[in-house]
Amino acid sequence: MGSCKFSKFSVLCLIIILFEVSAKENAQLVKERVSLLSFKSGIVLDPKGALQSWNSSGVHVCIWTGVKCNNARDRLVQLDLSGLSLHGRISPALANISSLAILDLSRNFFEGHIPAELGSLLMLRQLSLSWNLLEGNIPSELGFLGELVYLDLGSNRLAGDIPAPLFCNGSSLEYIDLSNNSLTGKIPLSNECGLTELRFLLLWSNRLEGHVPEALSNSSKLEWLDLESNLLRGELPSDIVRKMPLLQFLYLSYNDFVSHDGNTNLEPFLASLANSSNFQELELAGNNLGGEIPPIIGDLSANLVQIHLDENLLYGPIPPQISNLLNLTLLNLSSNFLNGTIPPELCRMGKLERVYLSNNSLSGEIPAALGEIPHLGLLDLSKNKLSGSIPNSFANLSQLRRLFLFENQLTGTIPPSLGECINLEILDLSHNELSGTIPCEVAALSSLKLYLNLSSNHLQGPLPLELSKMDMVLAIDLSSNNLSGSVPPQLGSCIALEYLNLSGNAFEGPVPASIGQLPYLRVLDVSSNQFSGRIPESIEASPTLRQLNFSFNKFSGNISNEGSFSSLTIDSFLGNKGLCGTIKGMPKCRKKHAYHSLMLPILLSIFAVLLCIFACHQLRSRFKKKLVVLNRGDLEVGEKEEKELKYPRISYRQLIQATGGFSPSSLIGSGRFGHVYKGVLHDNTRIAVKVLDSKAAGELSGSFKRECQVLKRTRHRNLIRIITTCSKPDFKALVLPLMSNGSLERHLYPSHGLSPSLDLVQLVSICNDVAEGLAYLHHYSPVRVVHCDLKPSNILLDDDMTALLTDFGIAKLVKGIDDKLADDSVSFNSTDGLLCGSVGYIAPEYGMGKRASTLGDVYSFGVLLLEIVTGRRPTDVLVDEGSSLHEWVKSHYPNKLEPIVKQAMLRCAPSVMPACYNKVWNDVILELIELGLICTQNNPSTRPTMLDIASEMGRLKQYISTPLSQVD
Repeated sequence: MGSCKFSKFSVLCLIIILFEVSAKENAQLVKERVSLLSFKSGIVLDPKGALQSWNSSGVHVCIWTGVKCNNARDRLVQLDLSGLSLHGRISPALANISSLAILDLSRNFFEGHIPAELGSLLMLRQLSLSWNLLEGNIPSELGFLGELVYLDLGSNRLAGDIPAPLFCNGSSLEYIDLSNNSLTGKIPLSNECGLTELRFLLLWSNRLEGHVPEALSNSSKLEWLDLESNLLRGELPSDIVRKMPLLQFLYLSYNDFVSHDGNTNLEPFLASLANSSNFQELELAGNNLGGEIPPIIGDLSANLVQIHLDENLLYGPIPPQISNLLNLTLLNLSSNFLNGTIPPELCRMGKLERVYLSNNSLSGEIPAALGEIPHLGLLDLSKNKLSGSIPNSFANLSQLRRLFLFENQLTGTIPPSLGECINLEILDLSHNELSGTIPCEVAALSSLKLYLNLSSNHLQGPLPLELSKMDMVLAIDLSSNNLSGSVPPQLGSCIALEYLNLSGNAFEGPVPASIGQLPYLRVLDVSSNQFSGRIPESIEASPTLRQLNFSFNKFSGNISNEGSFSSLTIDSFLGNKGLCGTIKGMPKCRKKHAYHSLMLPILLSIFAVLLCIFACHQLRSRFKKKLVVLNRGDLEVGEKEEKELKYPRISYRQLIQATGGFSPSSLIGSGRFGHVYKGVLHDNTRIAVKVLDSKAAGELSGSFKRECQVLKRTRHRNLIRIITTCSKPDFKALVLPLMSNGSLERHLYPSHGLSPSLDLVQLVSICNDVAEGLAYLHHYSPVRVVHCDLKPSNILLDDDMTALLTDFGIAKLVKGIDDKLADDSVSFNSTDGLLCGSVGYIAPEYGMGKRASTLGDVYSFGVLLLEIVTGRRPTDVLVDEGSSLHEWVKSHYPNKLEPIVKQAMLRCAPSVMPACYNKVWNDVILELIELGLICTQNNPSTRPTMLDIASEMGRLKQYISTPLSQVD
C-alpha cells in the first residue's frame, strides 16, 4: 500500500515539474520555440536523428539538441547543428531568435540561398555556414551584423560579387572565410571601412580579380592571408604586408602578380616581410614574378618553414644567404630560369625535408654538402644542366625517399653507396651520360616501391641478380643503354612489377618465362635487343599484359592472336624473321608433318597409363591410414590435423562451462553465420568462442573448414591466433583469445552517443597493423590468402591496441606459392552462399563475376581508410548520396577537402594538442585520403599492392608518432 502512495506522489511531482518547465518559458522563448520548429520543417532529411528531441511540448527548448540558452534560461543564445548531415533549406524564421550569438550550421547539406533575414540578428557574434551546398549571392544584409567576430561561408557554391557592406560595417570581424566558392569581382575594401580587428582572411579558390586593396593595410593584426587561386593581378602588395607585423601565413600562389620595377625586382616585397617576426609560410607559386632572388631572402623570419617560388619567371643564381633560414623544411624554386651553381651552403639548413630545384638552368656539379642534410627526404634536381658525378655523400641521407636527377649531364658511374639509402622509394637517373655497370648494391635496394629509371645512359654489362630483391617496385626502365648478357629468370621475383622496359640494349638469349608469370605486369618492352628463341607461352597467357613490344630481335616460332597477343598488331613483332602466325601482316606458319600428329596421341596415352598406375599406388597408401576420434565425441580432429595444429584439447562441456551455457549475457557479437561468446577457462584464460549457426552448419561447413585452414597455416602478429577448434556433427566452434578492447567498429561508432575514442595516432597505427597483416596474407603466408571480408568489425584490438585481423570464413586460398595472386584464387558464385565481402566494402569487379583477388582486399582497405577519415560508414553514403564512399570523397578532391580534413581533425584529435602539431596531422589526413582513393580505383590493375600500402602506412606511422621532429 505504501509503494502505491509513493507511486502516486511521484506522478504528482512529475506533473508539477512539467508545469514549472512550461511556465518558465516566457513569451520570448515561446516565440523562439516556434522559430526553431519552423526551421525544422525545412529539414527534409535528418539521418542521425539529431532533431528528434525537438517537439512542440513537454521539453524545455533550452535542452533541445544543439540549443543553448543563457544562465537565466530566458534567452536562446546558441544554435550549433554542425556536422549532423542535415538536408534541406535554411529557414528565414531563425531571424526571429533575436538574442542569438552563435549560429553554426556548417558541415551539412543545406541548399538554396542564405536568407537575407539573418542580417537582423544584431547580437550574432559567430556565423558559420561552411561546407554546405548553398548557392546564389551573399546577402548584403549580413553587413548589418555589427557584433560579428567570426564569419565562415567557405566551401559552398556561392557566386556573384562580395557585398561591400560585409567588409564595411564589420569593424569587429576577426575571422572571414569565403574560400572555395565562385565569387567574382574585386575585394570590396576601402579606406573608409577598415577591418582593424581582422586576424584571418581566407578568400582562396574563387574568381576574384583586380588588385589587393590598399585598405587591407589597416588590418595590422592579420596573421593569415590566403588569396591563392584567384585572378588577382598587379605588383605584389609590399606596402600592405609591411604593416602586418603579426603575419604568419601568406598564400598568393596561382594569380597574376608581378614583382616591382617592371617585374624585375623582388627585393621590396621580401623586405616588407622582414618585420613579421613570426612568419612561417610564403607561397608565391604560379604567378609571373620576374627578377632575381635577392640575398635579403635570408633575412626573413627565423621561424620560416616553407617557401614556394616555383612556376614563375625568376632568373639568376640561388643566393647563398637563403641558408640563413635554418628552420626551413621545404624549398621549392622549380620551373623558373635560375642559373649558376647550387650553393653548398644549403647544407646548413639541417631541417630541410623537401628540396625542389628542377626545370631550371642550374649548372656545375652537385655539391657533396647536400649529403649532410640529415632529414632530407626528397631531392629533385632534374631538368637542369648539372655535370660531374653523383656524390658519394648521398649515402648519408638515411631519410631520402625520392631522388630525381634525370635530364642533366651527369657523368661517371652510379655510386654503389646509393645502396645505403635504405628508405629510397624512387630513383630516377635517366637521360644523363652515366657509364659503367649497375652496382649490385643499388640493384639490391628492396625499399624501392615506385620506380627505378636508369634509361638513356651509357650503362653496360649484365643485369645484376640482386635486382630480383626489388619485390615492391612498380616500374623498372633500363632502356637505351648498352646492357648485355642474358636476363636472369630471378627477375620474376619482382612480383609487384607493372612496367618493365629493357629495350634498346644488347640482351641476348631467351626471355625468361618467369617474366610472363609476374602477376601485375601490364607493359613489357624488350624491343631492339638480340633476344632469340621462342616467346614464352607464359607471356601470351598473362591475364594482365596489355602493351607488348618484341620488335627487332631474333625471335622465332608460332605467334597466335590469343591471350595477351589478341590486341597486338604486326608493329609489336617487326624485325623478327623467324616469327610466323595468324597476326595480320605476319607470314603464315607451315603445317607440321603427319608423323608429328600421330606421335602426340601415342605419347599422351603412355603418359596417362603411367599416371593411373601411380595414382592407384597413392590411393592404397592413403586408405591404410585411420582417423583417431578423441574421447567423448566432444572434439573430432584427424590424426594428421591434430599433429599439425598442436592445439590443447577443450571439450564441448568445457566450452559450456566457460560461457555459462552460451548464455545471452556472454554474447559479445553476432554475424551472418553465427555468434561469438566470451568465456573463462579453468586456468583463467579468457576466450572468445565463435559458434557456427546450427541451421547453417551443414551448408556452411566449408566456411568453418576454410577458416580453420587459414588460421592453422598463418602466423603473424597482426592475425588472430587460434587456441583450438571444436567440431561435432551439430556443433562447430573456433576458440580464440578474447580481445579486451573489442573491434575497431566499436571504437569508430560507440553506442549511447559517445564520441569516438581513438585519436589519429592510434588510428594510423591500427591501419598500419591491418596493412601488415594483409601484406603477410597476400605475399608471405605459406598458403597465400585473400581475406575477402575486411571491415572494422573484423579488426580486433588487444590490450596494447594492436590490431589483429579475424573472420576468415570466406577467405580464398591461393593455391601454390608461385601462382598469380591476382587471378588464380578460388572462384565463387551465388550458390556458395557467401558473397565476397560486405556491402560497401566489396570491390566493384566482384559484382561483374570476377574472381576474388588480393586487389579486392586492397579496395576494402581503401574504403576502410576513407571511412576512418570521413567518419561515415560506406553504407550510409550509399543511402544518403546514392554513390560509393570512393565517389563521394573523390567529388571533393582535391579542392574541396578542407571540411573533411577539419572534421577529421575535430573527431580524431585529443582534447589537448599543441597547435604546432596541426600541420603534421593535416598532412597525414590528406595522405590517408589520397591513399584511400588510390586503393579504391575501379580498375584493379591501377591499385597498389598491400606491400606498397604497408610501406606507406609505416612511413605515416613514423611521421605522426614523432611530430616534434617535424615541427621543431
